[in-house]
Amino acid sequence: MVHIGYKLSSEDTNPVNLVKYAKQAEMAGFSFAMISDHYHPWVNKQNQSPFVWSTLGGISFTTKNMGIGTAVTCPTIRIHPAIIAQAAATTASMMEGRFMLGVGSGENLNEHILGDHWPAAPIRIEMLEEAISIIRMLWKGDMCNFRGKYYTVENTQIYTLPSKLPPILMSADGELAAETAGRIADGLITPGIRNNIVNIFKKAGGEGKPCYAEASVCWAKDEWYAKNIAYEYWPILANKNGLNWEIKTPKYFEELAKMTDPETLSSEIVCGNDPEKHIDEIKRFIDAGYDHVFVHQLGPQQKGFIDFYKDEVLPEFQ
Repeated sequence: MVHIGYKLSSEDTNPVNLVKYAKQAEMAGFSFAMISDHYHPWVNKQNQSPFVWSTLGGISFTTKNMGIGTAVTCPTIRIHPAIIAQAAATTASMMEGRFMLGVGSGENLNEHILGDHWPAAPIRIEMLEEAISIIRMLWKGDMCNFRGKYYTVENTQIYTLPSKLPPILMSADGELAAETAGRIADGLITPGIRNNIVNIFKKAGGEGKPCYAEASVCWAKDEWYAKNIAYEYWPILANKNGLNWEIKTPKYFEELAKMTDPETLSSEIVCGNDPEKHIDEIKRFIDAGYDHVFVHQLGPQQKGFIDFYKDEVLPEFQ
């Protein structure tokens, strides 16, 4: 059975609307939602980037049954893992049994802001593994001391804990991250279809664990309009080979966007209002081994997208 989720995009949506769209998505029949955690938007056109943990507090009171997860937060550079452990525990306490902590090794776009060095990918993944071990340690509720390769925790105890600890899902877009996720995480997240990543994850210990993927689409009544909106707001989807994890500021992403165009970008994204195209796109993810697909509507027409999926797409999978 596949679960269809909704992507809450912090990069181009203000916090009030994120809370509103979460409620609308639940009422429409989406079984879960995943929210991004950014300090900057990817490009200035998106023009938003609210603090995810404040937004999650609002979502906890406007939704009742829908699962909510971060996709993803980085607990290694910008925010210490001990702080993420507390933030996630509080959020899980407000959403008993509904919250999922999705973590990843981050993007330079967000993690450089305090002047910290941006390490190579293998180091970032090693830092993430140590961060996850600290989060799990603190979630036991005991007084903790820890001195590792990257982090120190001294006389630290989390008092507010949920009755049921949330699963930790790990994002992967490379072989090392997929192998690490299989060993230490409760589930996998990938940006789009990554067949090889799913296979590595399962072989490394992830067999039977949930596999989540983000599917980007652009619904609009006019296909030409949808293609242009996708390019205007999300040109980064054309970037390949991990480039998005390395670039430092929205300005450079905007310069890079000049190397593509709406037609090129839309060749890889479902655009328009043909329900069969949207249904077939989700089925591609299912065929690739995913049991959770969260759909990211590109651009501002979120209410229309939610209504369209409620009437034309979600019934196919229910």
